[in-house]
Amino acid sequence: MAMIEKELQNANNNKAEQITTFESGNEMAAMAAAQINYHLMGYFPITPSTEVAQFLDQMKARGEHDIKLIAADGEHGSAGICYGAAVAGARVFNATSANGFMYMLEQLPVQSGTRFPMVMNLVTRAISGPLDIRGDHSDLYFGLNIGWVILTAPTPQAVYDMNIMALKIAEHSDVRLPVIVAYDGFFTSHQKRKVDYFADRKVVQQFVGERPTEYPVVVDPRNPVTIGAHMDGHDLMNNNYQQSEALYRAYDVYKQVAEEYAALSGRKYEVLNTYKMEDAEVALFLINSAAETAKDAVDRLRAKGIKAGVVSPNIIRPFPAEELRKALKNVKALLVGERADSYGGNGANMTHEIKSALQDDKENKTIVLSRVYGIGGKDFFTDEAIQMYELAIDAMEKGYAEKPFDYFGVNPGKPENKMKPAIKPMHGDDFKTGLIEVTPDPETNKLKVKIPPLRQLTTKPKRLGSGHGACPGCGIFPGLELFFKGIEGDVITLFQTGCGYVTTTGYPYTSHKQPMMHNLFQNGPATLSGTVEAFYEMRRRGEIEFDDDVTFVMITGDGGMDIGMGSAIGTANRNHKLIILEYDNEGYMNTGSQMSYSTPFGHMTSTTNVGKTQQGKAFHHKDTAQIMAATNIPYIFTGTEAFPQDLVKKAAKAQWYAQNEGMAYGKILITCPLNWKSEDRYGGTIMEAAVNCNFFPLYEMERGETTITYNPEDKGKTVELSEWLKYMGKTKHLLKPENADMYKEFEREIDRRWNRLKARHENPYL
Repeated sequence: MAMIEKELQNANNNKAEQITTFESGNEMAAMAAAQINYHLMGYFPITPSTEVAQFLDQMKARGEHDIKLIAADGEHGSAGICYGAAVAGARVFNATSANGFMYMLEQLPVQSGTRFPMVMNLVTRAISGPLDIRGDHSDLYFGLNIGWVILTAPTPQAVYDMNIMALKIAEHSDVRLPVIVAYDGFFTSHQKRKVDYFADRKVVQQFVGERPTEYPVVVDPRNPVTIGAHMDGHDLMNNNYQQSEALYRAYDVYKQVAEEYAALSGRKYEVLNTYKMEDAEVALFLINSAAETAKDAVDRLRAKGIKAGVVSPNIIRPFPAEELRKALKNVKALLVGERADSYGGNGANMTHEIKSALQDDKENKTIVLSRVYGIGGKDFFTDEAIQMYELAIDAMEKGYAEKPFDYFGVNPGKPENKMKPAIKPMHGDDFKTGLIEVTPDPETNKLKVKIPPLRQLTTKPKRLGSGHGACPGCGIFPGLELFFKGIEGDVITLFQTGCGYVTTTGYPYTSHKQPMMHNLFQNGPATLSGTVEAFYEMRRRGEIEFDDDVTFVMITGDGGMDIGMGSAIGTANRNHKLIILEYDNEGYMNTGSQMSYSTPFGHMTSTTNVGKTQQGKAFHHKDTAQIMAATNIPYIFTGTEAFPQDLVKKAAKAQWYAQNEGMAYGKILITCPLNWKSEDRYGGTIMEAAVNCNFFPLYEMERGETTITYNPEDKGKTVELSEWLKYMGKTKHLLKPENADMYKEFEREIDRRWNRLKARHENPYL
């Protein structure tokens, strides 16, 4: 229940100085973290939570906090980083969404089961598949059984306030558990609203208090402890019981912390946020931002004499059963709206928890309806809230729910509206020119490739149709199409999540002319390896008729070879007959130009900002091609659109190896004018300069032997590193006198890698 006016006035008289502004939920989460000044944040970018790390990095570049920001190789890694820091006794922070939350899920019960506090913002988003980056609660519901305290924040103001409250709850001696602050992706995370925040960070730090030091930590050799020892059932039973009791104690601790915070801020967060529930006969139960919309519907219904109300929880773990029983004492019909389903359960999680809570009140006669709504960020308007109330009113009048569970807002398709292909299907001979010859050379143990003049290959159809949604100047599709010019016949592709995928497959449209499937960053190679082996096995059994050879290609990029590195190495070790092609745009561009491990040293991204305390990325880029070389696959290459003949030849070789010996891996440099802050017209110039300054050397490795396919030194084309950097806004700071040491360090590393590559070229045993 909201504070009454008199209580609010009294609280305002004692509250600390605050500044009023307009900010989003992500900005306020970052603000709270910066004011608390956590020791560490392990993170990995995923929409829509990515901004939290971006804002913190910007603030750090300006010297506004001292948090150690560690970019992980994936969300599983970020959870491990956070757990390791928490075990050391540090104050730890994180933010994630959707499949990122799912990827780290294995680690999260470890954190709660060993009772190490931290705070994580879950910016809720639909879980794949199919992929949808808008907000619902399908990720949140997976967190209900991990043993974490879960707070729900309906507004940017609540995001800020609950982030401050969360740490105090987590570290409380009666709790000692990690806490999630969950708020709606894109609704709360990105929409700006009026907020107040404390002018002096010391106010926040005094409120949360000093870091507790009386608990065992792993970094004290004078007091050695063993953390996470395995248990038998007797001990694990006791451990789980203690954890359960701590989670229930968090209920009273929450109320205590909320009282203290109200005295400081003037804002009180009861266990339940209720609106006109005092005499309500019909009500909606909604989590987070939708409850704000429903309040408008209540006002409209009240004007018609209908006693409507809204109830929304501020905490769902522990579940506020007693408070709900009180709030629903006189409600005749309640509709529980849920932005997720528990498939096959005749209602999602909150529905059953509410029914369970009401079951313990034998006098309660509330009729409970359940509706799944707002999936994948589907908008929820006041008129729709009124329609929900009408369902509850109907149940109240009839004395029962005609349909207790259903989906709300479903629109069945009509067969007559079925879309027809805009392009005639192409396969087989359509993609064969007969102009490319690949033959093994027994003397060199390598392949000989003959390709026609590129002009003749322009008649070869494109694999991707026009109409995709890529940015102007994007190098992904010219690079991919040039590569595919060297591939004869049919291809089946898998695209990992990334710009190449999201810009070509907005349902119900597709830009792909041949079969294409999608899977997530971390599992693309394994997925395609399953497809390859199933195809060949079914063909061997005569279950599918397909005489021509098919080339299987996985397209990765936008950091896919960071989070997906383990899967790629496993696939390479098994040596499946497929090609992994990585387009390298030097960042996670599909989520807003965050740092990837392929981002070069010193380059600016949205999580390696440039300011008075830092100058871009602090470590050198990952040499993915050399990592893949260590798996001993038959063929590895690098290429770029700026050297077209070289790339087409390598594509032809990659196809031969993938069809005859095993896996091939290629890395092609492509441009990203938007995030490189470069002009579209300089795309080819930038790629050529990257090669000629030896940053991106062109070479191949056939059966373990390295051959440099273009040597700028031999061609008299070598240029200074500055000739590459000067064309991009993300690197111009490296050319300033004050960054001369960084420039020289970058130059030394490029020279070291280039000289090592030349040595391998000259000696087949290296």
